[in-house]
Amino acid sequence: MPEGYSKSGHAAYDIKYHIIWVTKYRYRMLRGEIALRLRELIRQGCEARGIIIVQGSVGSDHVHLLLSCPPSIAPSKLVQYLKGRSSRLLQEQFPELKRKYWGQHLWGRGYFCATVGSVTEETIRRYIENQGTIGNEVFKVEE
Repeated sequence: MPEGYSKSGHAAYDIKYHIIWVTKYRYRMLRGEIALRLRELIRQGCEARGIIIVQGSVGSDHVHLLLSCPPSIAPSKLVQYLKGRSSRLLQEQFPELKRKYWGQHLWGRGYFCATVGSVTEETIRRYIENQGTIGNEVFKVEE
């Protein structure tokens, strides 16, 4: 197995996601103790799910993460878990958040997610073209 790949029971993988989410109304609430506690909660949540934080930062109104994730965890479920758990626990610990965010919604509804790879799409296309032969013909799907 090439260096840099993670391994589970039935898979070798290198899956990285760049994820960003923002506070509801872009309120600048993630400062001081709140930001430190959020960082701790994200670390705990990722560790519990076998996710490696490659890099991350907490801004005053957003969170940026670069995560290495097992293939068994869908990005949407990962974000749902991290946002939901952190919102609930932060509002329990910091009553000022509960007052500011009535309805218990600390985070904005959406998020950004992009995959990060070590090879380009063109490299994969060339590899498949050179490997994917049936008989003497390259297997192609018409667009």
